[in-house]
Amino acid sequence: MGLLSLGTPLPWKDVEQYVDHVREHGIKQFLHIWKNTKDKRGNSLLWGDEVEYMVVSYDDANKSALLSLRQAEILTALEENEKKQRKIEDQLGVGPGQRIPTFHPEYGRFMLEATPGYPYTASLEDLMNVERNMNRRREIAKEHMLAHEFPVTLTSFPRLGAPGKFTDPYYPPTGNASRSFFLPDELINPHARFPTLTANIRERRGSKVAMNVPIFKDKNTPSPFIDPTIPYDRNLYPEDANAREGAAKPDHIYMDSMGFGMGCCCLQITFQATDIDEARRLYDQLAPLGPIFLALTAASPAWRGYLSDQDCRWNVIAGSVDDRTEEERGLKPLKNKRFVIPKSRYDSIDYYISQSPECRPEYNDIELVKDDKIKKMLTDAGVDEKLANHYAHLFIRDPIVVFSELIDQDDTSSSDHFENIQSTNWQTMRFKPPPPGTDIGWRVEFRSMEIQITDFENAAFAIFIVLLTRAILSFKLNFYIPISKVDRNMQVAHRRDAVINEKFYFRKDIFAPLSHSHDRQTTGSETSSEDASTSLYSSDANGSADSVVRTPVKPVEEEYGLYTIDEIINGRKRKPTSNGSSSDVEDDTEEFPGLVKLVQSYLDSMSVDIETRCTLNAYMDLISKRASGELYTAARWMREFIRGHPDYKFDSAVGSVVNYDLVKKVEQLTIGKEWDGAGEKLLGGMAGNRYSS
Repeated sequence: MGLLSLGTPLPWKDVEQYVDHVREHGIKQFLHIWKNTKDKRGNSLLWGDEVEYMVVSYDDANKSALLSLRQAEILTALEENEKKQRKIEDQLGVGPGQRIPTFHPEYGRFMLEATPGYPYTASLEDLMNVERNMNRRREIAKEHMLAHEFPVTLTSFPRLGAPGKFTDPYYPPTGNASRSFFLPDELINPHARFPTLTANIRERRGSKVAMNVPIFKDKNTPSPFIDPTIPYDRNLYPEDANAREGAAKPDHIYMDSMGFGMGCCCLQITFQATDIDEARRLYDQLAPLGPIFLALTAASPAWRGYLSDQDCRWNVIAGSVDDRTEEERGLKPLKNKRFVIPKSRYDSIDYYISQSPECRPEYNDIELVKDDKIKKMLTDAGVDEKLANHYAHLFIRDPIVVFSELIDQDDTSSSDHFENIQSTNWQTMRFKPPPPGTDIGWRVEFRSMEIQITDFENAAFAIFIVLLTRAILSFKLNFYIPISKVDRNMQVAHRRDAVINEKFYFRKDIFAPLSHSHDRQTTGSETSSEDASTSLYSSDANGSADSVVRTPVKPVEEEYGLYTIDEIINGRKRKPTSNGSSSDVEDDTEEFPGLVKLVQSYLDSMSVDIETRCTLNAYMDLISKRASGELYTAARWMREFIRGHPDYKFDSAVGSVVNYDLVKKVEQLTIGKEWDGAGEKLLGGMAGNRYSS
């Protein structure tokens, strides 16, 4: 999670005097990196995934599933094992694809993060190793846990912050860092960065963070729902008054600590591009997909012991690190701060950055708040307008954690000040310059997806996104829609069962014309967009393609429409006329190939053996069925499991026994059991595709 430095972190009152210093030198560090790497070409595709786990501790006698706070002990054992295995691998000459995975700390003391031991390449062989590698990571983690512990991949723990015991060991919900009603500071990673980050966000904001998730109104849920578990009369800290003063809303689940958001798990994918221009193109083209895959991977229906009326984590995390003051949130006139800032520092992106001609100015239709001084520093150094706007926008934020030993740095060799702000802009996409002094290239990170219950599912989504990036570059696909519509899609993605009940703005014609000056000559690995569109649209049994007609540039409003996720993923066909022939259709029902078909078409252009193609098809089948509703999202499956439990009272409360049985069932699914039993609606028919060690 972000930058981990060793040293003495400063409290917020001492950080304030250094915020301009960190911003200025952060930009100087970026400019040094940019000047040295902006013309670098020819990096190969490398990519990797990050899988986050919660370590659960079972108390079988009392039918209780708790969060184990033994992160430090587990990580120490894992690090010792990794060092030992690395030596053996070096002696044996083990190849990159077989290197032992690496484990990392996360915000919560109950969390682990794991990555491949070496980046993957674009080869099909590496794609076939992804699920196996994820399976190996979980097995290694389990080997270094106690017998009653298990690493689950749940996005949110249903009873985190609920009354009673939810951690092992138990701590009362107090602590000076978060001052939460519900969470003890002891569940925060003890590395100095994390409690300081928690405290400094609260102090800068001037109050505790406040997240209110709508309660799921079941048949016995009181209306209005006024949460009886909120200790309104507590007076340990000044911020305890926040809830009484309106921070806690009726008919909502109230949360007041960074741990509720940063205690969530997710699946993130990072790609190295061939050069800076390709990285900027990928950043833009993946951005509209963020909300789509957030809804497809929805996996967090319960918070603080209650069922909620939303399915995703994103807005909870956004609220959990929202350090904006009342002035910056527009609640008071600007006096002590510089900007009114519309969003948390954890949110969807606000700006496209590619210089491709397809990126029309109208797509950047949100008024961008930016630091003009920072922008001038960048443009004076030769940075183009779009990239300067991007960083001038990110750098409106203050650094939250500053280490006293790292205030003065060599801007030609360090990137700590730059990463201090860059890595605490937690957005749906992240544009990542090369670290100084390395041969790493320009990268982009796709960050919206929720973690899935099984390694099969996580591998499916990771591989699909990787193949989709290859299709984007090979077919020169164009997914641009106005940024404001991407924002709207992010909000819609949170809604309960959005994947089957909602519509999302998406581009109609995704095949960009070839006549742009930036396009390279088509090679064996690239396909003309006209050829691609022709091959993907077929209208009769003989496979004859509709003619592709290029029209003049349309008004932006005519370039996109509302689509279901099923249509975006699986495609939308022309409606037949009464005589059975294809008919012309209205704009809102235009034919669309679907992302699965795009990926299949990309694979058709490659030499793929039958076994590999069958495995890839199984992954795409899962995604296709999730999009159509044939298979449930994890959120829908968990909600149905909870509501079907004999101890559930239809009052929205997720009790300890219900939670225990849910987590136990998740473990069973994780190890490959009950896919066609209790997990049938989530994974039915997929059991034969499971990787087995």
